[in-house]
Amino acid sequence: MSPNRLNNSTILIVEDHDDARTAMAILLGRLGANVLQARNGLEGLEAVKNSRPDLVITDLQMPRMNGFELLREIRSLRPEAGGTTPMIAMTALDTGLERARLLNLGFQACVQKPFTVETLVETIRSLLDD
Repeated sequence: MSPNRLNNSTILIVEDHDDARTAMAILLGRLGANVLQARNGLEGLEAVKNSRPDLVITDLQMPRMNGFELLREIRSLRPEAGGTTPMIAMTALDTGLERARLLNLGFQACVQKPFTVETLVETIRSLLDD
């Protein structure tokens, strides 16, 4: 994978704030990703089941189904149905304890809001390159 491109990977963004979700989608799309969008965890879960993205980036605090519930639901799926899809949590908290807790719950990575483009892309690439 080239250092600045996301190599046609399919990335699902689950974020209830329209502007933030749209901005991330435009950015990742310009870097070569195929981007799916969901406004909450329920929509995100359906997108995982229907489209099998390579990676999920999710906000934690959302209405209807939050990021923690989404993680639990995705992890309950069989691997071939998307149950092992790598997931990045977006959080406003960035303490070592919060990061450790998120990783312990089953997220593969977390990024602190607000994050830089470089941080987000580096985190995505670290998971897609595995």
